Amino acid sequence: MPAPVAPDVVVEEFARHLRGEKGRSENTVRGYLSDLEHLWARCESAGLSSWTDVTLADLRGWLGEMSREGAARSTVARRSAAARTFFGWATRAGHVAKNPALRLVSPKRRSHLPDVLTQTNAHDLLDVAMVAADDDDPIHLRNRAMLELLYATGIRVGELVGIDRDDVDLDRRVVRVIGKGDKERTVPFGLPAAEALVEWLERGRPRVVTESSGPALFLGRRGRRADQRQVRSLVHELLSHVPDAPDLSPHGLRHSAATHLLEGGADLRLVQELLGHSSMATTQIYTHVSIDRLRQSYRQAHPRA
Repeated sequence: MPAPVAPDVVVEEFARHLRGEKGRSENTVRGYLSDLEHLWARCESAGLSSWTDVTLADLRGWLGEMSREGAARSTVARRSAAARTFFGWATRAGHVAKNPALRLVSPKRRSHLPDVLTQTNAHDLLDVAMVAADDDDPIHLRNRAMLELLYATGIRVGELVGIDRDDVDLDRRVVRVIGKGDKERTVPFGLPAAEALVEWLERGRPRVVTESSGPALFLGRRGRRADQRQVRSLVHELLSHVPDAPDLSPHGLRHSAATHLLEGGADLRLVQELLGHSSMATTQIYTHVSIDRLRQSYRQAHPRA
């Protein structure tokens, strides 16, 4: 086997593989690199000089050290998965002779059902946004359109801010989004979202657009493409005006939309397609949410519950 390649050079090659061959998003790549940086710091402190020196015992020691230091189970599981992915690639690429992560086992994640809005909460939230938009402030018109579209489609916040004007077909009431792995999908939305989008496009966006705005659908007050931070702040702010509603992120609206679809009788595979999940197992969490909510209602309402 040729002389070992410097650890940072191997990691850079792995990052190019993730971006170019796997089509992973920049956020995903950064996550992998952060986990590998954490692993290599531990290996280096143990006196290792290359990835070829890493053994299964080293990896188990790394995970055990994290657990003893109080790292969340989800963090340990994610870093374990990152190590398996990296060493699988490194073995195929010839950087290590034997994959030390083949028998590396991740800790099981505790089952956690996501917090969601009730349907009443969701309607109240959208009513708050609609009332705020009555002052004709362009940003309030934008906020209403953002919330209506998030709840109507269940798209991710990153997908929302990435939408361009040409991605929206108001006649057919569908929007084209680019999801994880640069996968494109088309998602329908209802009349309330369409009306809010028309208001934004006709009365809001023209008042903040600039020559440098480009094709972005949603803009900030200075005409730049809106970012995820602005959407998160918006959701937290407006939910604070909804009595008894949990404080959720935009992803909580995605969870809520999926749960309400299933409660309304939507097919699980349809919900999987709408959300852009590559695995049915990811979508099935929402059946557990629906059943859990049904069980709570039963206990409250049935005299012999």
